[in-house]
Amino acid sequence: MKAFIVDRYRKNEPLRCGDVPEPIPGQDDVLVDVHAAGLNPLDAKIRDGAFKAVIPYRPPFILGHDVAGIVVGIGSNVRRFKLGDEVYARPRDGRIGTFAERIAIDQADVALKPETIGMAEAASIPLVGLTAWQALVEQAGLEKGQKVLIHAGTGGVGTFAIQLAKHLGATVATTTSTANVDLVKRLGADIVIDYRKQEFDKLLSGYDVVLNSLDGATLRKSLDVLKPGGKLISISGPPDPDFARAQGMNWLLRQVMRLLSLGIRRRAAARDIDYSFLFMRANGSQLGQITALVDKGIIRPVVDRIFPFDGTNEALAFVETGRVKGKVVVKLR
Repeated sequence: MKAFIVDRYRKNEPLRCGDVPEPIPGQDDVLVDVHAAGLNPLDAKIRDGAFKAVIPYRPPFILGHDVAGIVVGIGSNVRRFKLGDEVYARPRDGRIGTFAERIAIDQADVALKPETIGMAEAASIPLVGLTAWQALVEQAGLEKGQKVLIHAGTGGVGTFAIQLAKHLGATVATTTSTANVDLVKRLGADIVIDYRKQEFDKLLSGYDVVLNSLDGATLRKSLDVLKPGGKLISISGPPDPDFARAQGMNWLLRQVMRLLSLGIRRRAAARDIDYSFLFMRANGSQLGQITALVDKGIIRPVVDRIFPFDGTNEALAFVETGRVKGKVVVKLR
């Protein structure tokens, strides 16, 4: 089958389109015929080697973290899915590879695709949807009446998180550029900060939660927005000791993670604010709850562009421009 492959860790190295063996599903796996695959900044970072100390893939390997398709094979232990099911997933770390014609995925990572959207839109959801869910529902416990600031509101995570936070009953503030103010308002943002003209930390205060996906300077300024007891959740780092323990890192790497986050953890603790780093994990059960929200029309995916499968390198280059509104998808079928 055809796939896009990382032959070596190297910044901006194009993926190689080549032939690879068909995947053989294990007893707990579903074999998915890929109809569409979503792209994420994480794909570029893994290709560049930025996470090889945390997730040590050994080249050559197939890239890609989001998939929507049809089940064409099942393992002997699979009971949740049957042949012909339309599904979507974010395969777990260590088993990625959605930039391919087929992929075997553990059934625990898979959910039925929303019925109200197509394959391309479905493929845009898993990674960003699970990130938003695990940040706002699981980690923050966001409740009705609380206030949340979601940075980069037009990004993949941002477009999803704004809609989820509104569904949860929160007042939502977001940061974006002048050209995208109308978009984030349509998604449900109550307060929009144009970062080209305004300073969010001078305008916002008393917030319960901040979801950060930007740089360290933005992370530090976000402390000024939060009230005592508030939660600062970052998906862009720095990693903290809890993350290191959850990943089963060795003693040396745990110390590195501790030092990387020491400054922001100290600043947060001094203000009685909880800082945590989130590196999302695959979870088919949570994805199933997201399916229900999509089918009810509560959340709609935002897809900027759809590329053909043979344009995967061009699609990844577009993701790296940082100008994507929502998500980019490649379509195979």
